[in-house]
Amino acid sequence: MRSFTYPDACRDEKRLDRESPHLVIIGNGMACHRLLEALVKAPDRPARITVIGEEPVPAYNRILLSPLLSGETSRDGITLRDARWYADNAITLRLNERVLAIDTAARHIDTDRGRLAFDTLVLATGSRPTLPDIPGIELDGVHTFRNLGDAGALDAIARRGGKSVVIGGGLLGLEAAEGLRKRGGDVLKVSVLHRSTWLMNRQLDAEAGGLLHAVLARRGLDVHTGASIVAIESDGQRRVAGVTLEDGRTLEATSVIVAAGVTPNRELGLHAGLDCERAILVDHHLCTSHPAIFALGECCQFQSHTFGLVEPIWRQVETLAQVLSGAPITPYLEAPTATRLKISGIDLYAFGPVEPEDAHDTLYYCDPEANEYRRLLLKNGRIEGAVLFGDTAQGPWYFDQALKAADLSTARPALMFGQADVETLLAADTAHPSPTQEAA
Repeated sequence: MRSFTYPDACRDEKRLDRESPHLVIIGNGMACHRLLEALVKAPDRPARITVIGEEPVPAYNRILLSPLLSGETSRDGITLRDARWYADNAITLRLNERVLAIDTAARHIDTDRGRLAFDTLVLATGSRPTLPDIPGIELDGVHTFRNLGDAGALDAIARRGGKSVVIGGGLLGLEAAEGLRKRGGDVLKVSVLHRSTWLMNRQLDAEAGGLLHAVLARRGLDVHTGASIVAIESDGQRRVAGVTLEDGRTLEATSVIVAAGVTPNRELGLHAGLDCERAILVDHHLCTSHPAIFALGECCQFQSHTFGLVEPIWRQVETLAQVLSGAPITPYLEAPTATRLKISGIDLYAFGPVEPEDAHDTLYYCDPEANEYRRLLLKNGRIEGAVLFGDTAQGPWYFDQALKAADLSTARPALMFGQADVETLLAADTAHPSPTQEAA
């Protein structure tokens, strides 16, 4: 990663407040909305705020797109704020508008509706699904699952029925597959293709991934792991007819949903001359290489890290809200993060290494019939990683012990049972020390 120096103006909140009466935010997703919620509570918020969003609706919770598709929630149920809220908080909301270019010298942006001047600019443009470079990717019937429009398209697929193939066995792919299965019922067969040897391999170990596979298969999903797609086949009329796998197998399909990773939307920043690598580079204050331009969320890169989960993005929001409102600033820093996920009603909690090292002491608990699994990785009596599947209630406590680097050597026999058992064992040890402890 190449290094660069950010202008001091990025770090001078008094100067920023004085010179920035008009804040423009490009992107109206969850990161932008969280930032707005923080700014409207600040005593010295920017005087004028304009938000530009490409979609025709106010911000909504993308995490709930799968429940929306399956019918478990409604359109109103995923809306974060309606248009009236923006007006009530003196925020100009411009929807269904696309930003074409940023002029950093003149400090204005060009959109498909005209030109808008800014004093401070925030890029919260998010990311887009990564499409595989394979024959047939352009066919009718190939979809992604990223926004409300995608959810509507998948709803139509489920109602028509047929055979859908979902590419990707990570969080988004499994959520799309389960949403389709629930909405389509008996008229739609849903298959999942995942390149790795077990599902959600970035968060789960092989055992937990296998349990998840079994649960989803029992529900009716046709799951293929270790499966790489090489082509999407046509029916001769530019419509999807099937997929071909690397091992030569073919699967019939009337639709293909691509949910195998995302690409940060860095293009506006890149074409404006901002320093970019995989995403738009930012410093500890979320400032880009231009002193009046910031980036937030999935479109930004801090050091070597890009972002896809909400917890680090919420911490970015806290820092950027302080910068933009002239409050004392807590610089953004990378911190250990626990992953909390829910796959079709199955709770997952994980942190630390997915795969154990030779030096790790590994503890397991597994009850396949109850769909419960726990695995702890310890080194020198200290928790370094955990995977919890099903019952995740103890996850936050394990994570807290890991952050504290607590020595739990004497509590090892009770660790798999959680906080209450550990504390009981430690209390008993304190009340009745062993001869070794007394000698010490």
